[in-house]
Amino acid sequence: MNKTLVKFLITAFVYLAVLLPLWLRFKNLTWSSELILINLFPFFGLAAFSILWLHALSGVFEPWLRKHFDFDQFIHITSMLVLFFIVLHPMLLFIQIDFKLPSLFTNHKLAIWLAAIGWFLLITYDIGKALKKYDFFVRNWTNILTISTIGFLLTFFHSLMIGSDLQTGPLRSIWIFYGITAILATIYTYGIKRFLK
Repeated sequence: MNKTLVKFLITAFVYLAVLLPLWLRFKNLTWSSELILINLFPFFGLAAFSILWLHALSGVFEPWLRKHFDFDQFIHITSMLVLFFIVLHPMLLFIQIDFKLPSLFTNHKLAIWLAAIGWFLLITYDIGKALKKYDFFVRNWTNILTISTIGFLLTFFHSLMIGSDLQTGPLRSIWIFYGITAILATIYTYGIKRFLK
């Protein structure tokens, strides 16, 4: 197949994977000035998870993907976006509730704890990447990737339990598909693939 066509199809897939959940969320919203923050904050969580799903899948197809585009640049740029999104996602919620953090735990305690633990595990990737010049982080880079991937999977269960648009309809089906394929991709990348090597 023509290399340009393959690159186009990969790019189209990336945009579709991220924009479809955002579109499904957007078309079900009622906008008003009072609801602006509460309406906006889920978009950042959906976008971050969708990009991380692409990262999980790319681990399976990495050798093939590297032949068709600058894989390292893709991971670098999208990782920066994920960091931006996972900071904004809870921040907008905290602003909405006037930083009264205990009020978050009045409902959906398990989902909130999964989010908090998942967030800290995800951030290990960015901390490790920033400190990768130090030998400890170079030696433990695979462990850092594993830890951040566990954080990513915890956010899947968090979102499925608490996301208002993820309870019914097409977005729930897409989300379950993303979650199952991410789990399978993780098992392959961090289990089967390493064993085969």
